[in-house]
Amino acid sequence: MQGLRTLKRWGWMALLILPLFVSAQTLIYVSPTARGGGDGSLSQPFSRIEEAILKARGLKGDLVIYLRGGKYVLDEPLVLTPLDGNDERSLSIKAYPSEKVVLTSNVSLSLKWETYKEGIMKARLEQDYVMDMLLVNEGLRHMARFPNYDSTAIRFNGTSSLATSPAKVKKWKNPEGGYLHAMHKHDWGDFHYRITGKDKKGNLSLEGGWQNNRPMGLHDENRMVENIFEELDAPGEWYYSRAEQTLYYYPQEGENIDRSLFETPQLKHLIEIRGTMDEPVKNITIEGVELTGTVRTFMERYEPLLRSDWTVYRGAAVYLEGTENCKLHGCKLYNLGGNAVFFSGYNRGGEVTSSHFTEIGASAICFVGNVEAVRSPSMNYHDFVPFESMDKGKGPKASSYPAECRAYDNLIHRIGLYEKQITGIELSMCQSITVSHNSIYDTPRAGINISEGTWGGHVIEFNDVFDTVKETGDHGSFNSWGRDRFWHPVRPTMDSIARVMPELILADAVSTTIIRNNRFRCDRGWDIDLDDGSSNFHIYNNLCLNGGIKLREGFYRVVENNIMVNNSLHPHAWFNQSGDVFTRNIVMREYFPYQVEQWGRMVDYNIFADERSLAKVREQGTDVHSIVVPLEFVNPSEGNYTLPDDSEAILKGSFQNFDMGHFGVVSAHLKAMESLGNFAVLPKDFP
Repeated sequence: MQGLRTLKRWGWMALLILPLFVSAQTLIYVSPTARGGGDGSLSQPFSRIEEAILKARGLKGDLVIYLRGGKYVLDEPLVLTPLDGNDERSLSIKAYPSEKVVLTSNVSLSLKWETYKEGIMKARLEQDYVMDMLLVNEGLRHMARFPNYDSTAIRFNGTSSLATSPAKVKKWKNPEGGYLHAMHKHDWGDFHYRITGKDKKGNLSLEGGWQNNRPMGLHDENRMVENIFEELDAPGEWYYSRAEQTLYYYPQEGENIDRSLFETPQLKHLIEIRGTMDEPVKNITIEGVELTGTVRTFMERYEPLLRSDWTVYRGAAVYLEGTENCKLHGCKLYNLGGNAVFFSGYNRGGEVTSSHFTEIGASAICFVGNVEAVRSPSMNYHDFVPFESMDKGKGPKASSYPAECRAYDNLIHRIGLYEKQITGIELSMCQSITVSHNSIYDTPRAGINISEGTWGGHVIEFNDVFDTVKETGDHGSFNSWGRDRFWHPVRPTMDSIARVMPELILADAVSTTIIRNNRFRCDRGWDIDLDDGSSNFHIYNNLCLNGGIKLREGFYRVVENNIMVNNSLHPHAWFNQSGDVFTRNIVMREYFPYQVEQWGRMVDYNIFADERSLAKVREQGTDVHSIVVPLEFVNPSEGNYTLPDDSEAILKGSFQNFDMGHFGVVSAHLKAMESLGNFAVLPKDFP
């Protein structure tokens, strides 16, 4: 009897213990200060991450590689394959709790300084490093440039028409290896060129200019040159002579260069997660690490997106291709020369969450599919596959694109340091991407961008996007293009296609994209900009603080229950029978139509702030049932545009209040760091 009781007791204990063993993780440890020969245990960690990855490949189940605090200098990217994450194992690479872990390609320079002249110092390098970026005590320094760096200047931190003047060029002994950076003729992004030489007349020979998909020429004034020895004339500037293997540096005031840490990045990518559609990498998580120090990529070969204004470098500090359920969580990405995170081609269930992006050379997060998935693709603005030979099937023809992915709770600011045709979050040739609770600001162009309609189904919600379009023009905090198969650059041709085969309109934008519960503010464009052909959108419950909502030619847009502070609707070149609806919106100005003859399915039942504006739009034949009501918001100076429950806008206009307290990031550590946008304070004479 005693034995039976003992057996029963141990049996119950076994049941309690069993789940612990079932869910147990295998832990592997790495330390940058460890000596070689460790076994990956806590007491004898590996000294290199690659060793831990190799050990993990021989194991099954849930695996965690813990990185102890310190700096891991990579001489080549960490590459994770289906051997590392699959149906039999998950792999997490994590920072050890409460320890700072830095992954970088920055190498420390051993320098013996000597005086050159006029305040400039020089030092010979021990080897010929990639000298594309220079950090001093982790702060970025600028190549020798003209004009000199100006933190207050709008574009490139200083531009001048004299940057490429023959008179200036003649003073340069050998500009080969320098760079010309220039804005697009209409400020639609930027161009970058490598200087390959000059002639006797002072004209530069150049290579490049492939970074913009609408090459209409360079801006006459918005130009800047760098990496020119003769322009080394300001504190904080530097120049590297590859022929001499010598670094020239102009110290900042009070800077002790003998005691300063000089670093330069060597790699384009830090982590690559690479699989295929047939054999994807699965269940990989990168968590809690800092990723920094990659070289600039603006001179890499770019590829055009589908008739977008943009081209893109398919690469990043963290690059994912052929993955399922791979995630980046709680990381910090900074001082990067190009893109930060790039989901390329086939990706399912990928996530970037609770991470901080700042000091980024190009875009922060990109979801970009492959052209092979697109039916009858056209790459440039003026290209068009003839209607007769066009594939008229619906949706993607292959699976090589991101879908069911998420960008959630990310703080993204001060990006586009070197490239201006960029965005906080980019969606192109992808489907059903959720962009939620991100705070995005201090960007040269869009905060969130959708490059075309393929294949819709995105949810853009609870984001806080402001201080955007700072260096470019004709754009929005949220921007989209919709130059899908039905779209043609010649409007009469496009009209005829839409009449003959209206089902083609939704052959690419197969699912509705939802934009809801966001706060947008754009001071140099529109808060929401749906450009050429953007179709199949539902836009509601958004607080638009300055630029209003632009709807250019497109179909099937429902815009309802939004607040446009001190602005209104901007309809451009609407189609006949577009199916567009604009209703129950609060607007504070008359509409701003451009080449509009047809007003969609319904533009009515809106709420205006003054009689004059309503009378003006009624002259255009819209808003028969719209009303004018007093608008008394709860606390607009603090960003609360909620209306009292007894407001006539609610009682008579059927407007519905929406949540004003949960825009942007949700993590406490990110909220503590984020800046707050300027809330549009209503003028004193507001009706």
